Amino acid sequence: MAKQLSGAGLRGQVAGKTALSTVGKSGSGLTYRGYDVKDLAQNCQFEEVAYLILKGKLPNQSELDAYKTKLRGMRGLPTALKEVLERIPKNAHPMDVLRTGCSMLGNLEMETSFDEQQDVTDRMLACFPSIICYWYRFSHDGVRVDVETDDDSIGGHFLHMLHGEKPRELHEQVMHVSLILYAEHEFNASTFTARVCASTLSDMHSCVTGAIGSLRGPLHGGANEAAMEMIQGFTSADDAEEKMMGMLERKEKIMGFGHAIYSESDPRNEIIKQWSEKLAADVGDDVLYPVSVRCEEVMWREKKLFCNADFFHASAYNFMGIPTPLFTPIFVMSRLTGWAAHVMEQRADNRIIRPSAEYTGEELRPVPAISERA
Repeated sequence: MAKQLSGAGLRGQVAGKTALSTVGKSGSGLTYRGYDVKDLAQNCQFEEVAYLILKGKLPNQSELDAYKTKLRGMRGLPTALKEVLERIPKNAHPMDVLRTGCSMLGNLEMETSFDEQQDVTDRMLACFPSIICYWYRFSHDGVRVDVETDDDSIGGHFLHMLHGEKPRELHEQVMHVSLILYAEHEFNASTFTARVCASTLSDMHSCVTGAIGSLRGPLHGGANEAAMEMIQGFTSADDAEEKMMGMLERKEKIMGFGHAIYSESDPRNEIIKQWSEKLAADVGDDVLYPVSVRCEEVMWREKKLFCNADFFHASAYNFMGIPTPLFTPIFVMSRLTGWAAHVMEQRADNRIIRPSAEYTGEELRPVPAISERA
C-alpha cells in the first residue's frame, strides 16, 4: 500500500537527494554547495556562482576569465532561431518566447550525448538573454539587436541589448546579485519538473523547456510580475495600506508573500531589498519603494506573512527600466544553472521518478448496456 502523504502538494515529502543546495536549514537560510547565499551575493559575480553550481567549485581567477570568455563566444543565435523569434507576436508572453526559443535551439543544436551536457548548458546560459532580448526588441521596436555584445557579464549583456547601451556599474552589480539569488533553490516546482524529465533520460533542452513551463505560473516565478502590477496601482504608502486591507478583507490572493519552505523570512528578500533601496535613492523614487515597504509591514502585521524573493525584485527591476513582462525571464536566465545541475545530478544516479497516486474514484463496476445508461 502506498504511503499516505503528510500534506497536499507533496509538502514535507523527501523526493530525492541533492548536493546542490539547502533551503531553510543552515546559514542565513539558503546555501549553494555549502556556501551561504548572503556571502556569495556579497563577494561573487554571477558567473562565479554559475561555475560553482555547475562544476562543483568556485573558480580561481584564470578559470573565471576562461569561463567568461567561453560564454561571451556563445551569445550568437542561429539564423533559423532568429527567424522563429521574429514570427512570435508582440503580445506573446516572454516566458512562452523563452520556452519556444529553448525548444527550437534543441532542434538546431541537439544534445546527442550526455558527455555534451556542460557545453549544452553553457550555450543556453550564454544565449538565453540573447533570445529574449532579440524577440523583445524586434517585436516592440522593430530592431534586430546585435546579440554578440562584448559585455563582461550575463547581466550586463542583457541590459545592453535591452536598452541599446552599456549598463551603468550600479545596474550591472544589481544584476549580479539578482541572478545569484535566483540561481538555485532545491526541489522547487520547476526544478522537480526538470528532474522528472531527466529521469526518463530525456535531453537537456527538453528538461529545461519543461522547467520553463513550470516557472511560468504565477504561484512560482510569475509572482514578481504580479507583485509589480499590484504595487504600481498604489499612489502612496497610505494608499497601499488602505487598499491592501481591503484585499485582505475580501480574501484576495496577494502575490510575493510567504513561502512553502521558509517559515519566518526569505533570506533572499533581505538582500534584494537593500539593493532596491539603493536604486530608489539613485532614481529619486519616493513612491514605489515606500509603497513596497508598507506592503511588507501590513502583511507581517496582519497575517505574519513575509516577503519572498520576488517582492522587492519587482521594484528593483523597475528602477533599472526593465519591462514587467521580462521579470520572470530574468529568473530563467539565472535558474537555468540550478535546473541543469539537477539534471546532471539526476543523470549521475538515475532511477525514473514515478510516484503512486491515492485513488479517489468509483469502485470496480461493470459496463452497462447502452440502453441502460442515464
